[in-house]
Amino acid sequence: MPDTTRTIDLLIGGKWTPAASGATTTKVRNLDGTPLSEVAAAGRSDAAAAVDAAAAAKATWGTWPPGQRREVLLRAAALLTERGDDIVQTMSRETGAVLGWCHFNLQLATGMLAEAAAQTYGIVGEVIPSDVPGLTALGVRQPVGVVVGLAPWNAPLILGMRAVALPLAYGNTVVLKASEESPATHVAIVAALHDAGMPPGAINVITNAPADAADIVDELICHPQTRCVNFTGSTSVGRIIGEKAGRHLKRTVLELGGKAPMLVLADADIPAAVRAAAFGSFMNQGQICMSTERIVVDRTVADEFCDQLAAHASRLTVGDPLDPSTQLGPMVHQRAADHVASLVADAELHGAEVLTGGQVDGLFYPPTIVRKVTSGMRIYSEESFGPVPEEQLTSTSTSRVAGDRDGHPGQSPR
Repeated sequence: MPDTTRTIDLLIGGKWTPAASGATTTKVRNLDGTPLSEVAAAGRSDAAAAVDAAAAAKATWGTWPPGQRREVLLRAAALLTERGDDIVQTMSRETGAVLGWCHFNLQLATGMLAEAAAQTYGIVGEVIPSDVPGLTALGVRQPVGVVVGLAPWNAPLILGMRAVALPLAYGNTVVLKASEESPATHVAIVAALHDAGMPPGAINVITNAPADAADIVDELICHPQTRCVNFTGSTSVGRIIGEKAGRHLKRTVLELGGKAPMLVLADADIPAAVRAAAFGSFMNQGQICMSTERIVVDRTVADEFCDQLAAHASRLTVGDPLDPSTQLGPMVHQRAADHVASLVADAELHGAEVLTGGQVDGLFYPPTIVRKVTSGMRIYSEESFGPVPEEQLTSTSTSRVAGDRDGHPGQSPR
């Protein structure tokens, strides 16, 4: 555990600075309440200043040749690798993620940045047909301008990097709003880019107190210089962001919640299917938008599959995420754990069968298998965002998968 808390400032216009108001918010390790960092709590004026700085940086970063941008991005990737051990520990403490998931985040984020560096030479125009004899018309691609990235906590290195890497590679400038659950992890991405030699304002980062999130997001979206908004998170918040951006005619890229299914057919290799289901359902405690949440199983193999999956789930190690032997850590916060518990309780109340797990213990929720789920249960259509795949029966001799007609993506507690 760290001996002292870190101080996390904003990066605006190439300078690390406190919030204009001087306000801060304390980020703690939710598992035990240990203070981790004192985080600058930005206000509207800070958010506006960050967008202004990004707009001004179009005159530098936006005009740099691709080779110069490529060199900076490659240096940033090297810095991420060099600082990797500290970043992994920081991510685990902030989010409760196990070390394996944190290392995977670091590896993929570094690779994404290196690939973005290669893409600096991928910006090409086109020759446009002309009816004027002897005239050559060209379409020339230019940076769109200021891109705002709103990244979540559940894969903070992967999704934080995805929000900034390619926009920067193509000459855009970026403001990243860090998640309240992973401020130091997101700031680590920005620090590597800044230290690699990006010009002032090309990359900026805003942190905030949880209560101020709506105001900060509103300012970032509505600012006249913002051209594009990239958001990953819940369906409910994504709908708000999409509507707000639409009113201001801002482009949006939204990745929202889901209810990802897995289909187990009658001729499936059951042990392999069990391993795939466990991997898809329990990685990062099921707190991934692509996590396997619904398993549709052919009736002829349902008993065998469910018995083996329940046995597999019951053997997984749940515990302190900083212990390398831990396979599932805690849920990110108490609201998330309570949300999963309420879905399982509702399913049991309406006739579902819990084969293993199902009992919340503080922030820990064990791998849980819920069988015989029907459309009258909340878990049928609501995203659990937890380690709780639910099983439905079908016959794969027909062309329709049971449950698909009235199932729909739900909302996550992100």
